Amino acid sequence: MAKTAARGGRSKAATSGSSRKRSPVRSGAGAASPVAAGNLAPELETIFDYVRHAAERLQRARVTFAHGTTDPVAEAAFLVGEAMQLHPDEVEPQAALRVPEAAGRRILGWIEQRIATRKPAAYLVNRMYMRGLPFYVDERVIVPRSFIGEILDSHFGDDDVLRLRDPATVTRVLDLCTGSGCLAILAARAFPNATVDATDLSADALAVAARNVREHGLDDRIQLAQGDLFAAVRGRRYDLIISNPPYVDAKGMAGLPRECLAEPRMAFDGGTEGIDLVRRIIDGAKTRLAPGGGLLCEVGRCKPAIKRAYPDADLLWLDTEESESEVFWIDAAGLKGLSA
Repeated sequence: MAKTAARGGRSKAATSGSSRKRSPVRSGAGAASPVAAGNLAPELETIFDYVRHAAERLQRARVTFAHGTTDPVAEAAFLVGEAMQLHPDEVEPQAALRVPEAAGRRILGWIEQRIATRKPAAYLVNRMYMRGLPFYVDERVIVPRSFIGEILDSHFGDDDVLRLRDPATVTRVLDLCTGSGCLAILAARAFPNATVDATDLSADALAVAARNVREHGLDDRIQLAQGDLFAAVRGRRYDLIISNPPYVDAKGMAGLPRECLAEPRMAFDGGTEGIDLVRRIIDGAKTRLAPGGGLLCEVGRCKPAIKRAYPDADLLWLDTEESESEVFWIDAAGLKGLSA
């Protein structure tokens, strides 16, 4: 049974342009369902049964996987786990557990909704996981799937070789384009001595972020602000700026799969080359970083465009378990004098 995205994340989009490293995974040819949502077949009894059935339905329906799961089994396991109120890590060990009738009907209903509407599964259950933590999501925000969460663990932890900075010395963090607030929350957990400012242009997104901040008990450490990038936090300096901004280029926007069309367009659109907002973030960070600070920014497949725009930039391109050079780091000293 494949794992869901409980521990990591996915890049933002699913296109052939500069949106992400891989194209989205699309399942196989369509076919009619042998089990309607209102009729439970006798062979559907355990979690394993439902995951197998759901995966087969998703595969036949040719849905696209671009929102935290990479294949029909992983997405089926995610939905079954939600119906059974299980953390994604608990689904496989509990595969022999019998599914109650009410939960079974819920699973079948979600699968039919997923196929009929092509909405991301996270919207159907109003939940997504990053680094093992649950976050509330709905259509007001993009489904979170950033690689930055993994980097906060791997490059700001105990490993002296990989560590970019001692997490104990980080006291002020800024999360630009916060969306659901997931990265701000992960940053607050990664840097116990830090307060976090999280900004977004969308009031709707900030309402979702506020719910997540409250549910994770971080109201006293995370401050949300509405505004255009740095305009919401004028005059403040930070030890760390993180951002997973819109970075899909024009070609990618023209080819977004139906699943991505359910998400806010402004969360994807990065302009012709995909780096309109990235340029502004780089330029603005020059005066917003404290000495010794740094910028951590996710850009999908826009590395070539970034290198063309900033040929002299001393950027450190970081890899994760499922990405290569989709996130860069540059410190305050490296930003000085940098121009496009």
